[in-house]
Amino acid sequence: MSSPEVTTPPLSALPSGWTSQEPTDHDVEDLVRLLRRHEKQARGWPGADSEQVTADVTGRGAAMRTHWLIRDPEGAARAWVSCHDRAAGRVLVGVTIDPELDADLAEPVAAYCFGLAEQISAGIAADRGLAATQMDSGAFQDDERQDRWLKAAGFTLVRTWWQMERPVTPEEATEHPEPREGVVVRRVRRDGAVGLPEDADLHAVHEILEESFADHFNNYRETFEEFLTRLRADPGHRWDHWWVAEVDGRPAGALVGTKVTGRLDADGNPVPDGSYVEYIGVHSSARGRGVAKALLWAVIADAAARGRNRVGLEVDAQSPTGADGLYTSLGWETSYVTESWHKDVAASAG
Repeated sequence: MSSPEVTTPPLSALPSGWTSQEPTDHDVEDLVRLLRRHEKQARGWPGADSEQVTADVTGRGAAMRTHWLIRDPEGAARAWVSCHDRAAGRVLVGVTIDPELDADLAEPVAAYCFGLAEQISAGIAADRGLAATQMDSGAFQDDERQDRWLKAAGFTLVRTWWQMERPVTPEEATEHPEPREGVVVRRVRRDGAVGLPEDADLHAVHEILEESFADHFNNYRETFEEFLTRLRADPGHRWDHWWVAEVDGRPAGALVGTKVTGRLDADGNPVPDGSYVEYIGVHSSARGRGVAKALLWAVIADAAARGRNRVGLEVDAQSPTGADGLYTSLGWETSYVTESWHKDVAASAG
């Protein structure tokens, strides 16, 4: 589905001489630098890279995203609005403001950006034929500036998330517990010489994840096509990072991982590649059989075999399932905390 047409708000809403336009390939490096400045100020270290930003702005992920880049009178990139049509009734909203801006400029620019994000989100809802949609925006914990702007724009803090990492050692490629009796973990089956996964396995992964997340916070159902399209748009996507767990011969668990390309740390030192758990789910009928632990050991062993040094994942800090206990028992620790902020908006008319 193409992004809805959006009319740029009057530029009088921005400080005099500022401009707003949709970014192109030529703007990617400016966006990366802007995002890295924000990450360093708000979290303590930068993590953005050109590969991911390119994928989101002009690459495979761009079809479901709308972006606007705001520049100051000298042409410097100072703000970025991103709206991702994530699922029916849910728009992921990103608003990034240059931390180097003085407050007297940052405040009106932030107000403009959140207003633009709301306009885009309302257009997405209309394009989907919905009466309204949820805007879902994020912030790093303790980022008082972003929190203030979110509150001013009418958002409410609804959840916090632990961003966890676990170190991986080379020995873990072979030295790890075996699954319990009756549990078998395998990669999704690939079909023939072209190497594409078997359709039955992909549907099994989608169905398991939909069922296992049905009662989770803010879950939105995705069609099979939406699910595949979104995950394949990630530059870290690899079919050999998808696992299925069978219990007594039937698919009952699934894990979708990605590759995290190592860049440079805050001091300019090289960082090895890592792995990341995008999704892990176990069908309700198979819980208590050690399926989740077996899937996690599979991604740990795979990362070790590939020479990677870590596996990351995200966990709901308020989840009643106690999943964090499992992750902690297997060596994961929280490296930083993020927040989810929500606002409901009506679809635009016409």
